[in-house]
Amino acid sequence: MTRFLPVLAIQAPAQAALASDDYDTFEQALAVELSDFGPNFGPEAEATPRLVCYPEMHLCPNAGTPTQRRAQLEAAAEPIDGPRMRALADIARRHHIWLQPGSLCERGEDGHLYNTAPVFSPAGECVAAYRKCFPWRPFEPYHPGSAFTVFDVPGVGRIGLAICYDIWFPEVCRQLAWMGAEVIINPVATTTSDRAQEQVLIRANAIFNQVFVVSVNASAPSGVGESAIIDPEGRVRSQLSGANAGTLTDVLNLDEVTRVRQFGTAGLNRLWSQWREDDPPLELPVYEGRLDPSRWAGQPARVETPRPPRR
Repeated sequence: MTRFLPVLAIQAPAQAALASDDYDTFEQALAVELSDFGPNFGPEAEATPRLVCYPEMHLCPNAGTPTQRRAQLEAAAEPIDGPRMRALADIARRHHIWLQPGSLCERGEDGHLYNTAPVFSPAGECVAAYRKCFPWRPFEPYHPGSAFTVFDVPGVGRIGLAICYDIWFPEVCRQLAWMGAEVIINPVATTTSDRAQEQVLIRANAIFNQVFVVSVNASAPSGVGESAIIDPEGRVRSQLSGANAGTLTDVLNLDEVTRVRQFGTAGLNRLWSQWREDDPPLELPVYEGRLDPSRWAGQPARVETPRPPRR
């Protein structure tokens, strides 16, 4: 059975600040996006609900001076089990979708602010919650996360999460791929001139790890747009030019990941089959660790899926 994953990547401006118990505006906009593609969105829509992705901090807008931004985020912060999460879970259930609503400002049990990307299943369950490991310093006030996160779409495949600046650190996507990710969702809120470099990086990370990358940036005035979906060989499948609001639609065939890893990028480079069992380990002093052939899996999807942390 072919492993199809229908995707909607919604390039939109950050939504106006919402009360934690009022998500009607967000749901209405989502319903419009879904209705544009009809009730079925493909012959297997009921068996394989679509994945809908939004930009970083889409529901927790912040602008102005650093002090003003911090105040807005402090006001928007909620615990991981707060009313905002319950509202989003209900929306995912009502619309029978996998919902990745960008990232949210989380108030951790330790009192810190975290930039956290949750994922909700069509059953209305929070199946993953990833805290951004690399806040864009010194500009972002978030405390860094300390764990990588993947989740499974049953019968389809495994998906990893990397928020905005995380994509600049190759260790993030490499670890997600080693954990079995075949798609990496990358919610972004880039307002700066380095979006051109980010587009190189998302393609490079797709090539390095032979995965799909879905990078969804905010539109003006919250971001410069240029969202893109990249295939496991680094080709741009679809892209939005410019900063205007828009939606990328695609149906990813995750068997393409299997093909590329089996036969190689461009039919040549089989990165996950590089090591032989009798090869010597390669020391990595910068990590106080090593690349060990005995741990370099040719089939990374065999790695067990960790459950989202309980906080």
